[in-house]
Amino acid sequence: MACENNLVVKQIIDLYNQISNLESLKPSKNVDTLFGQLVSTCLPTDTNIDVTEIHDEKVKDARSHLIKLCGEAEGYLEQHFSTILGSFEDNPLNHLHIFPYYNNYIKLSKLEFDLLAQHTTHVPTKVAFIGSGPMPLTSIVLAKFHLPNTTFHNFDIDSHANTLASNLVSRDSDLSKRMVFHTTDVLNAKEGLDQYDVVFLAALVGMDKESKVKAIEHLEKHMAPGAVLMLRSAHGLRAFLYPIVDSCDLKGFEVLTIYHPSDDVVNSVVIARKLGGSNGARGSQIGWCVVMPCNCSKVHAIMNNRGMKKNLIEEFSAIE
Repeated sequence: MACENNLVVKQIIDLYNQISNLESLKPSKNVDTLFGQLVSTCLPTDTNIDVTEIHDEKVKDARSHLIKLCGEAEGYLEQHFSTILGSFEDNPLNHLHIFPYYNNYIKLSKLEFDLLAQHTTHVPTKVAFIGSGPMPLTSIVLAKFHLPNTTFHNFDIDSHANTLASNLVSRDSDLSKRMVFHTTDVLNAKEGLDQYDVVFLAALVGMDKESKVKAIEHLEKHMAPGAVLMLRSAHGLRAFLYPIVDSCDLKGFEVLTIYHPSDDVVNSVVIARKLGGSNGARGSQIGWCVVMPCNCSKVHAIMNNRGMKKNLIEEFSAIE
């Protein structure tokens, strides 16, 4: 069936048309309702729709614009709730549950932590998060629940976003010491990127293929050999919400895992290792497009069988 005749795609395009005609994407009843409907429409994983195979130019253009609208709306939503949280007299982190997607971040961060534990030989001491935004929930959740001895360096191009984010952790006796904020464009961040064991690249850094690849290429130049790069991607209909990261985009990295959740966690997780380290693959793989399993059963097995790599997992589990 042609893409333009697909009912689900038609529903998404209809929602896109309504969203693109909104006067503002700031949180409101209408905005929240439309984006809620959009996410619900894009969540099902039992479709056979591959957005990379869509050839209808109108649909392709609508998808590209919709991703940017989603990013803009997400920024407004985080800014809105970060401002509210920062107004609490006590520790704002005690009230994170008021953020509508907090539980999704709890699940996503746990997933990323579990997958990271399979591919690293030690607990990271320094982690960088590129594109942390006004609510750096991934850093906060990982620091609070999974990596209590790790320092998190959060990078964002928006100084106001960093001010809001810093205010969230300023009254927390622990995280105020372990969360550092840098206001800079990732492409201007060069010195120091080789200090991090793990670098996260936010889904909304690089809203199109060209800018996403440019960010990845920059990180490849400046990350330490053997360091882990964790990225967020999208699969199936969810690629109408977020950009896709392919293994082909990760030149200079060994792709370790590509994991596509089937629950209400929207983002896929991609884990790669910078080539050249003692754990990295040899340089002969640079430039090749390695096709990874979409949702490998072995990943499910690893996550459900903590006996594999027992010593490493116990090291991580001991600090949860």
